[in-house]
Amino acid sequence: MTVTLSTRIGPGYFTTPTFEAMQFPAGEAHIKVINENDRKGPLTEIARVYGADGNDLMLLAMWADAAERRGARAILQMPYLPGARADHADFIPLGAEVYAQFINALHVDQVICFDPHSPAMPAMIEGVTVIDSTRLVREHVVGKRRDDRPQHYDGIIAPDKGAVERAQNVAIATHLPLYRAEKVRDQDTGKLSGFTCDPLPDEGRFLVVDDICDGGGTFAGLAKVIDKPGRRLGLYVSHGVFSGAAADILPTWFSEIWTTDSFTAESTLGTRTNLIPLSRTLNGAIA
Repeated sequence: MTVTLSTRIGPGYFTTPTFEAMQFPAGEAHIKVINENDRKGPLTEIARVYGADGNDLMLLAMWADAAERRGARAILQMPYLPGARADHADFIPLGAEVYAQFINALHVDQVICFDPHSPAMPAMIEGVTVIDSTRLVREHVVGKRRDDRPQHYDGIIAPDKGAVERAQNVAIATHLPLYRAEKVRDQDTGKLSGFTCDPLPDEGRFLVVDDICDGGGTFAGLAKVIDKPGRRLGLYVSHGVFSGAAADILPTWFSEIWTTDSFTAESTLGTRTNLIPLSRTLNGAIA
């Protein structure tokens, strides 16, 4: 199960969850009322989704219907937006729009996402709140600049064109220089090549910043052309999918790997990953 349910009474008091997810023997998703929740204030029902398991979508539909029938507000915390990478007309089907239409059909009061791949899919979702990753990277990964506590990195690297704005925001917030990298992708095969990067200083540690790590090919390919294995590069990605050989490749090239618990409750890289929990950030964004 990659959906967790919680209940809030009034402006901030969390109580025993109203609902419990279950599945009938025939396979249908269902929501069971396990706590009537004395109404000492307005009820807010919250569903948190980890990752992009399609089996969770019908469960969310059942949860949204149950919340509406109880007269409660429904808040969907979906930090990783499934389909967000299929966000322009070259994609058939247009995955971002398909998922957005489903989310809108739930008629929830608020959808909270974290560091989406691009602005395209959030623009399709009604009642969306977008949380930027800059503050988390500054506080948990780079550190704040202080006289007695130096920052952990000396520069920020954007691994490709799509990551420039995200990495630049981190560079500005941490008062560090930004270095831009490039790559070439064969559109027919998906193979990556032609990795380049702005020249880096001879000394210092540098953090690569992006939104999603799937198989890790972009990051490993970049690291090979700018550094020796595990020497002075760190990696932050908001959504750690870590598919295929990523678990074996990435720790070779990056001395530190950071991600959040947006995709799975536990990172597939285990103890080799520094996991940043999002619960406080997501709950703080509830309107």
